[in-house]
Amino acid sequence: MAMRPFDYEQDFDTIDFRQHPEKYQVGRGEQGVLMVEPYKGEILPHWRFKTVPIAQESAEKIMALFEDYRKQDDFVGMDMARKFIQMGYTRARRYSNYKGGRKYDADGNTLPWGRDEEKAAAAAIFKGYWDKLRADEDYLARKRAHQQKYG
Repeated sequence: MAMRPFDYEQDFDTIDFRQHPEKYQVGRGEQGVLMVEPYKGEILPHWRFKTVPIAQESAEKIMALFEDYRKQDDFVGMDMARKFIQMGYTRARRYSNYKGGRKYDADGNTLPWGRDEEKAAAAAIFKGYWDKLRADEDYLARKRAHQQKYG
């Protein structure tokens, strides 16, 4: 079954996805991570990766939220926590490779590559948690069920 394109036209400002999980799309990667409420408001305040200790605390808190959502049988919350974990990895990697997190300048030219070991280590923390989530059979079964039921 092909995945339908992510619907960015939904009224993200008014939809409560906890009340309407049928409107939630898993999407690819991190699609919708900063749009889906109330989860964005619950998870975003804990999402940080500036240093290794900050990244560790952040990843642990987001994983605790993931487990809380699991206990509440809230797949949308679980998937949103997964997206923030994934985004912790991808953003920390970008900042580890490019000072200020920007790959391109205002003219679209690639900026010089660098290596920030602190951000690389922060990314590795999130990567470890993301790998656990990608292997979590319960999460994967819930994801398949959601996609089969709602697309």
